[in-house]
Amino acid sequence: MDSKKRRIYIKEILEKNDKPQKGHILAEKLGVTRQIIVKDIAILRAEGKDIIATPDGYLIPKAEKNLVKAVIAVSHETNEIEDELKTIVKFGGKVQDVIVEHPLYGEIKSMLMIKNLYDVENFINKIKQYKAEPLLILTGGVHLHTIVAENDDIIKNIKRELKEKKYIISD
Repeated sequence: MDSKKRRIYIKEILEKNDKPQKGHILAEKLGVTRQIIVKDIAILRAEGKDIIATPDGYLIPKAEKNLVKAVIAVSHETNEIEDELKTIVKFGGKVQDVIVEHPLYGEIKSMLMIKNLYDVENFINKIKQYKAEPLLILTGGVHLHTIVAENDDIIKNIKRELKEKKYIISD
């Protein structure tokens, strides 16, 4: 299969699936290396395809109509990540990303796409498994999350509880 056909196949797989697709699995299916998939994804993005890389693989986000979006500024210790994420999803919020402001690189954004308790536990397990440092260590705990929900009340409940737990940064 030539590179154009391979990219069409990758795009179709991503469009058909709601779940992220791992690069190494796409590579195995296509008989190429993972690095070739990374290159193909970069070319598809350069062509204007909205492909995001999550901790679980590549994803083309589906249009989520009538959702409310909020960006919240929070600060907490590394050992409070799980509680913060569980607080957000328990009310029905989805954590799209985490953003930190780095003094050298500027804004660093990582797509999380955490929507339920399973996703939270999976994310926490990966932090432990890979012995990875979360982005908040770059900023002394300060970071942003983009959260989406079905209505304003869900966002208000999330913010209220995060504020009670002293995670929300306030004036």
